[in-house]
Amino acid sequence: MRTRMVAVATAAVVAGLVGGGGAPARAEASGGGSDRATVRCAGRTVDTAAKIRHRTETTIDAPLRTVWRIQTNVERWPSWQEPVLSSKRLDRGPLRPGSSFRWTTSVPETTLNPATTLVVTSTVRQLQHQRCLRWDGPAIGAGLRIDEGVHVWTFTEVDGRVLVRTEETWRGEQVEQDVAFSTTALAGSLETWLTELKTLAERECATDRR
Repeated sequence: MRTRMVAVATAAVVAGLVGGGGAPARAEASGGGSDRATVRCAGRTVDTAAKIRHRTETTIDAPLRTVWRIQTNVERWPSWQEPVLSSKRLDRGPLRPGSSFRWTTSVPETTLNPATTLVVTSTVRQLQHQRCLRWDGPAIGAGLRIDEGVHVWTFTEVDGRVLVRTEETWRGEQVEQDVAFSTTALAGSLETWLTELKTLAERECATDRR
């Protein structure tokens, strides 16, 4: 069981740490944190009873519409998120509550696990246009499993820039075998996601201004 748990966390570390550069996101809190500061969409938040939880934020110097477009075009994720191998919508039309998408990330071989691919199936539960997103779902690979992840995002215009806040929780017997290790893995994933989102949005904005 310990071997499988480490493999799951390894997948998340890979997803979080092999990505590109850009200014780092700023961690607001990790672990359980305060429910008052928790990230919410349409009144709903992460799984506050989950043992594995991380919250972070960054400010992006780009228009809100640009940041929102990049984030919600899930099928384009592999073009700017290095850890994402593939991403496919399971429905059509604009992203909305009830929309689902399946995306994958690779897990390299280590002394504890074989090389494999982690498959994440996410379903949007709440969405407010250019304001927030909330989705959940499992992540499963050969010998790897996160029973349920819940991920919430908010987007707020502040002085011509966009404050992006995100929070995620994990549940599952395997990842809960070592909460500290899994939380570190989750944190790495979220920090890199924000960094890559910031990098692309600001690059596109700079190009548009020329």
